[in-house]
Amino acid sequence: MSGVGLAVSSCPLCDGDGGRLLVRRDDWRVVLAGDPDYPAFTRVIWNAHVAEMSDLRAAERDELMRVVLAVERTQRDLLSPDKVNLASFGNLVAHLHWHVVPRWRDDRHFPEPVWGRAAEGRDAAAAARCARVGGLVDAYVDALTARLR
Repeated sequence: MSGVGLAVSSCPLCDGDGGRLLVRRDDWRVVLAGDPDYPAFTRVIWNAHVAEMSDLRAAERDELMRVVLAVERTQRDLLSPDKVNLASFGNLVAHLHWHVVPRWRDDRHFPEPVWGRAAEGRDAAAAARCARVGGLVDAYVDALTARLR
């Protein structure tokens, strides 16, 4: 099936950007998610309203994964996380998108997913990490937009 899909009026990723828009192309866009605990949490969103990777043609899947991996590589190069989480759930929003989340051992949820239960006794370390990463977001955005030109 082609990646050409119709916008669905009740879909938040059809109705809006889904975060702070960094790069938009005909088929995809990259946004910062706006998560206060994870300032470099990035989404790669396929613009057409399709739900699954298998809804895309092979070339479209390749292009989408090229962008996801460019985001991951930029996070690793600029932010030096302990791990990068890649996830494409779409359970609540059935519009194909990937979450690219840099993680550190001292973040609020590690080793749980960012949607999981927060670790206890880590508030000061998590706040300090968040501030350090937040201070790098502009450089991250500049590097990412340059990489995706």
